[in-house]
Amino acid sequence: MLTDREPRKSALLADFVKSDQNRILTLPEDNCFVAMAGPIESSLESAAAASVRLASGEFLGALAAFYQVEPPLIRVLAARPLRTREGGWSTELFGDYDRESKSIRVWMRTAVQKRVTSYGTFLSTLCHEFCHHLDVQLWRYHDTWHTRGFYERTAALYHHARGTPAKRLFWIGMPRRRWRIDWLRTNRGF
Repeated sequence: MLTDREPRKSALLADFVKSDQNRILTLPEDNCFVAMAGPIESSLESAAAASVRLASGEFLGALAAFYQVEPPLIRVLAARPLRTREGGWSTELFGDYDRESKSIRVWMRTAVQKRVTSYGTFLSTLCHEFCHHLDVQLWRYHDTWHTRGFYERTAALYHHARGTPAKRLFWIGMPRRRWRIDWLRTNRGF
């Protein structure tokens, strides 16, 4: 995961810096998010898009209620789009957030083999896109960027909803003032 480049416009840069420094997401003291995320796992096992959409909508509704924001709309689509580039590499789109319509799109099947995605990957994508929604609705950022703070908030929400211990993210500086997660250190916890 690589952070976005800093915006050039000073009005946007101020929000970018705020997002980067905002590394903490308030979470409920109980495990209510775990209970709300559970039906997503069983709906994925059934491979029925309507049931995945319903479970995801209820989960997002619970998150929105906790953070006191309007719930985003949710669309659950079939196979992920695959973008192939010259040179033989390709990327898959797992989900996206549209700030104008306040809607989240997530894909529930892999791009090549069309298999239902794993619960962990799907939940991670849903939490990621919901954090974009929070950037706009809760913190009122003019845009929503992939900053270190954004990734830390997303990871906190994911681990809380999954009921797994949170990991400290370690960062490696990259050219042009960008950062990437050092997965080796992050996964080892030092």
